Amino acid sequence: MPVPSATPAAASTSSSSSKFHRARSGGARDERYRSDIHTEAVQAALAKHKEQKMALPMPTKRRSTFVQSPADACTPPDTSSASEDEGSLRRQAALSAALYQSLQNAESWINRSIQGSSTSSSASSTLSHGEGKGTSGSLADVFANARIENFSVPPDVTATTSSSSARPAAIDLPPSGIVKGMHKGSNRSSLMDTADGVPVSSRVSTKIQQLLNTLKRPKRPPLKEFFVDDFEEIVEVPQPDPNQPKPEGRQMTPVKGEPLGVVCNWPPALEAALQRWGTTQAKCPCLTALDVTGKPVYTLTYGKLWSRSLKLAYTLLNKLGTKNEPVLKPGDRVALVYPNNDPVMFMVAFYGCLLAEVIPVPIEDAGGQQIGFLLGSCGIALALTTEVCLKGLPKTQNGEIVQFKGWPRLKWVVTDSKYLSKSPKDWQPNISAAGTEPAYIEYKTSKEGSVMGVTVSRIAMLSHCQALSQACNYSEGETIVNVLDFKKDAGLWHGILTNVMNKLHTISVPYSVMKTCPLSWVQRVHAHKAKVALVKCRDLHWAMMAHRDQRDVSLSSLRMLIVTDGANPWSVSSCDAFLSLFQSHGLKPEAICPCATSPEAMTIAIRRPGVPGASLPGRAILSMNGLSFGVIRVNTEDKNSALTVQDVGHVMPGGMMCIVKPDGPPQLCKTDEIGEICVSSRAGGMMYYGLTGLTKNTFEVIPVNSAGSPVGEVPFVRSGLLGFVGPGSLVFVVGKMDGLLTVSGRRHNADDIVATGLAVESVKTVYRGRIAVFSVSVFYDERIVVVAEQRPDASEEDSFQWMSRVLQAIDSIHQVGVYCLALVPANTLPKTPLGGIHISQTKQHFLEGSLHPCNILMCPHTCVTNLPKPRQKQPGVGPASVMVGNLVAGKRIAQASGRDLGQIEDIDLVKKHQFMSEVLQWRAQATPDHPLFLLLNAKGTTVCTATCLQLHKKAERIASVLCDKGHLNAGDNVVLLYPPGIELITAFYGCLYAGCIPVTVRPPHAQSLTATLPTVRMIVEVSKAACILTTQTLMRLLKSREAAAAVDVKTWPTIIDTDDLPRKRLSQIYKPPTPEMLAYLDFSVSTTGMLTGVKMSHTAVSGLCRAIKLQCELYSSRQIAICLDPYCGLGFVLWCLCSVYSGHQSILIPPMELESNLFLWLSTVSQYKIRDTFCSYSVMELCTKGLGNQVEMLKARGINLSCVRTCVVVAEERPRVSLTHSFSKLFKDIGLSSRAVSTTFGSRVNVAICLQGTSGPDPTTVYVDLKSLRHDRVRLVERGAPQSLLLSESGKILPGVKVVIVNPETKGPLGDSHLGEIWVNSPHTASGYYTIYDNETLQADHFNTRLSFGDAAQTLWARTGYLGFVRRTELTAASGERHDALYVVGALDETLELRGLRYHPIDIETSVSRTHRSIAECAVFTWTNLLVVVVELCGCEQEALDLVPLVTNVVLEEHYLIVGVVVVVDPGVIPINSRGEKQRMHLRDSFLADQLDPIYVAYNM
Repeated sequence: MPVPSATPAAASTSSSSSKFHRARSGGARDERYRSDIHTEAVQAALAKHKEQKMALPMPTKRRSTFVQSPADACTPPDTSSASEDEGSLRRQAALSAALYQSLQNAESWINRSIQGSSTSSSASSTLSHGEGKGTSGSLADVFANARIENFSVPPDVTATTSSSSARPAAIDLPPSGIVKGMHKGSNRSSLMDTADGVPVSSRVSTKIQQLLNTLKRPKRPPLKEFFVDDFEEIVEVPQPDPNQPKPEGRQMTPVKGEPLGVVCNWPPALEAALQRWGTTQAKCPCLTALDVTGKPVYTLTYGKLWSRSLKLAYTLLNKLGTKNEPVLKPGDRVALVYPNNDPVMFMVAFYGCLLAEVIPVPIEDAGGQQIGFLLGSCGIALALTTEVCLKGLPKTQNGEIVQFKGWPRLKWVVTDSKYLSKSPKDWQPNISAAGTEPAYIEYKTSKEGSVMGVTVSRIAMLSHCQALSQACNYSEGETIVNVLDFKKDAGLWHGILTNVMNKLHTISVPYSVMKTCPLSWVQRVHAHKAKVALVKCRDLHWAMMAHRDQRDVSLSSLRMLIVTDGANPWSVSSCDAFLSLFQSHGLKPEAICPCATSPEAMTIAIRRPGVPGASLPGRAILSMNGLSFGVIRVNTEDKNSALTVQDVGHVMPGGMMCIVKPDGPPQLCKTDEIGEICVSSRAGGMMYYGLTGLTKNTFEVIPVNSAGSPVGEVPFVRSGLLGFVGPGSLVFVVGKMDGLLTVSGRRHNADDIVATGLAVESVKTVYRGRIAVFSVSVFYDERIVVVAEQRPDASEEDSFQWMSRVLQAIDSIHQVGVYCLALVPANTLPKTPLGGIHISQTKQHFLEGSLHPCNILMCPHTCVTNLPKPRQKQPGVGPASVMVGNLVAGKRIAQASGRDLGQIEDIDLVKKHQFMSEVLQWRAQATPDHPLFLLLNAKGTTVCTATCLQLHKKAERIASVLCDKGHLNAGDNVVLLYPPGIELITAFYGCLYAGCIPVTVRPPHAQSLTATLPTVRMIVEVSKAACILTTQTLMRLLKSREAAAAVDVKTWPTIIDTDDLPRKRLSQIYKPPTPEMLAYLDFSVSTTGMLTGVKMSHTAVSGLCRAIKLQCELYSSRQIAICLDPYCGLGFVLWCLCSVYSGHQSILIPPMELESNLFLWLSTVSQYKIRDTFCSYSVMELCTKGLGNQVEMLKARGINLSCVRTCVVVAEERPRVSLTHSFSKLFKDIGLSSRAVSTTFGSRVNVAICLQGTSGPDPTTVYVDLKSLRHDRVRLVERGAPQSLLLSESGKILPGVKVVIVNPETKGPLGDSHLGEIWVNSPHTASGYYTIYDNETLQADHFNTRLSFGDAAQTLWARTGYLGFVRRTELTAASGERHDALYVVGALDETLELRGLRYHPIDIETSVSRTHRSIAECAVFTWTNLLVVVVELCGCEQEALDLVPLVTNVVLEEHYLIVGVVVVVDPGVIPINSRGEKQRMHLRDSFLADQLDPIYVAYNM
């Protein structure tokens, strides 16, 4: 999918704003950061890294995904390639060539030979750059066969069957070739035995091997000793390093600036100055505007400024409303919306507001939501603008201006002259001496992106102009060139305000002109012989690049070149480079004057214009390591990590400065400590408008000493800049508070990290000016994220190489790890109006998953060093000690049981009903016409019924066919292959009548034979079936050509179709000699991909039916509705056996019919007034998702569920509480009782352990602590507790069933505060696995095992393979005792052992699914020691990489685990079986065999 980039059409929301969006590719942040010294440092650091040979696995991505659109017309040519003078270019080229060669050798970052030799199973997922660039396959082979010694051997990965990518109705995927109970030695040839079970050809496993190799290397930051994880706080902050530098100086004393001189002709207010010049010097030029080409187009004189401002002031006060109800009153706030290329209109509007005594609030172009917050907090209802700008604003259909998101309703007023009323002769504005009343509000954007208004009083405005006039030594009539935004900051202070005070002439060079003609400001200085120029480093840089176009410019007239972002520590290199280039054009070294400003404190310090020939101020070369601890240390030892900063001059006249600690109370720093600069003077902001709380902390700071007592009474204003006062009271700035990244207690500056990233040769890969660095808070610490814009022509390999090297460089120079490095397509990062990168918006996009990167590298393994220590299992505590410990602590042993069978049943009846075949014969005689079964189709009409007699007759005919056609003997196994229906039931009883053993198998899916037929084939082979009974249609399918492509069709056993049966009676019905004989085999594929068949004896069958009959109170007058698959487990028992045993009528609804009619199940239940219904999770989910918004339609159809007493979900897993709750809530409106829904619990060894039934208390729920659960402990917590998990009881334990909770390792019984394996004892437990090789030990262990200790040690138990716990509740059971509830937590086979803790995949998956709306499904598994997360993406493929950081974050935050690999795949790839359970092992096998065709695979470092 081509990634859309901002097209000119989309960008031109207003006539002017389109110009801003075409950010110059040189961007706002580029050459400020260039420093040859730093570049050398970075290259040296990388060279050092090269020696530690590493090969990082490169992410795999599908080629179709990130085809970048060619950069469109808005990307001007990049500017950095020709940026430096020839000498430095040569030096950089030589360095990068050396570096490039060093990275080409065999152990290079991206090991090309690995991709070269890999074979990929799917064409679309081969890497485009793997095309045989490699040297030889040797390395890959080494990797593939390398044994990973220090990791536990992963489970066997076997026959790699491919899964179909579309998820058909519900498919039991062919298992991974392992049959439970099959010998290890008897492994079939199709299973590959490599050292760690990976098919050698797999590219994925090679990459994982690479990842493991990189992770095995020691991490950079030493891991401090952490305490062992317990209930207390999870993470401790690492102990401070004893060797870290500490400040040693004395406490600083505030530094005063020179006094503000009293000049006799300074006006009492700024408006008075305007009046003076406007009336006495009307012809003098005030402001010159340029056209798009950079030529002067209009000059505003002081006379014009005065007369037009007067007209506007008069209009605002008198002409907007009526006389009695004016729209504006003095003191009201007014928004000024003027484009950046129209300074004249802005200046008139600004002074018009001042004269009318309303408060101007200059804002950027309309649209931003945060600006809306500012307008709201300032209570603005009126906006002034130009006619052109108004025309460009988006309109509604009836011509009104669109209400922008988050903005208050505004009245727009156009201020072009022709719309203004001339003031009457007698009208004069009220100009009083400047006081503390507000003059204007300047907006500022905070680190989080919120916009606040800094209020400046009239006296502060005046004092600031005086201080600037004195510091810059302005004299009347001087010409200044202003390249800055005239609406705020230094551009406003010098170009609009101080300008009028001193009758200066400002030439305003807008950003749009700079983009087309970067040298325009230099030409203006030359043409007008300007004395002062106001620029940013960016403008210096652009002028240097364009300077070849123009040789004959002279800058000799400049006495001050004010560099307004001199507060950026990287400005020094721009100043130096500019000076070296333009000194020959007359630029004087002493003219360069960096200054530091902030919206709150205004101008903090400025370097005064120097005296020719005087020595230039010094530089500070600081240690980056010292800075990270907030300490000033001159860098001596390692020049690679030094920061060179220039001073920003002295404190402003009339001001006082101190440095306080950046966090906590405003304690004065020591002289060698970095802190936040605070300023006290009359010239500073007074408050954040409308935000009193924030105001107090910023504008009213009283510094305190180390004892905490205040120093003086003068309030200071926090400037938001970090720095120190150096020798000679020179001020140095090392960064901004907003750019501060505090990681593990050390402070790093975003600008420094940007500089390091750019020093890595990036010309081919990213745009220099478009890098955002910010931190996100993940797992109790800040983590650094770097986002850059990638060039459209950069290759995958270049990008990955650049990313890897940036990580190394930042690690070497700053000793800090980068958590995430992302590259986004060109022109997609959010921009500020003047072309810089909008950091807070970029961060917001990153966190909400809407950044759409095209490349991403996460390094949680290196960054996250504050994880708790892995848990060590306590050795040597035997089961007996555990039991004694529990008894001493007064804890019960965790066991529970259903009702006692002996007291509640009739012994004669039990004897009579020993065999199902006899029960059916008895029913056929006693109640021949009683209907047992009703089968419905999708329309809800009955397609087939069976009475007792019909069933008996049909079974007889099938039995005779088996004897005649099949020549079968008693005890032969027969596979029944039927769609869900009554034929399946008759075939089952036919087998019993003939003495054969039925094996029910789900028929293959005609649309996906390759996926479904191998399972059928395998069950036929494993069960050694002598014959297959099926329908004619299925028989044809089994022998079809399509089937032959999937399996060997020649070796099927005899296939008999039962569609047309001969009317032949059976000579005699078989009666088994003992009830212990086999009745049927139950085959099922477990979630771990194991195919297991269990043997059900006649005793177990009648015992099970009896228990269900008693629990659900089933008898012949009852009706139940079943919407389940009838092939295995409890589904089969309810479908085929229970009705015959208990005599009730079963309404059968095949689940697949719901796909064409979602209403089928619920309307049947309603129509037949069913009291008890059984379904699967898949059915419940279909109804919840499909009918959730159609409850009204259900009502209209007359569907009513108030008759339902129990709605039971049949499952072998932890109850899905959120699904059952949603279902109950949704259908409450059509009468469903909230108490009706419950779940069952069964396993392979015993298909029905719990079932809610009709009597007994309702199912209970508890909240347990997830952290304890990972330690196998159960700790109940309150609802809403952090890290809590809601669990529901799995129905009531069936009569005759006993369960006990056991430690799976020691086999000792556990107390009820522990999680352990559920063991079961009951008359209906299966009698063993049915396997090809009778593996006795496994049989004994799973079916007849004893506790190692305790009272119950005599009982024989079966192990369910599920973990759970028992809780005694306050409720009363049917027996009158207190009720013991059994809670199932998850399958033991599925748990992940990570960091010594036990995790259940479903918990991690639940967290991941919540992180982004485009995650449709998710599954996790481990491979060696890595956690692999597979997510299905249901959005567009551009979102694939957004998921990688979100998934990594949430698993770290909620589960304290680092994700090793994130795999993004298409919907439907995660295999799900017929019971709606995820087949995670199957997914793992497909992943390792490279069969998933993923959209993206990210390997986290």
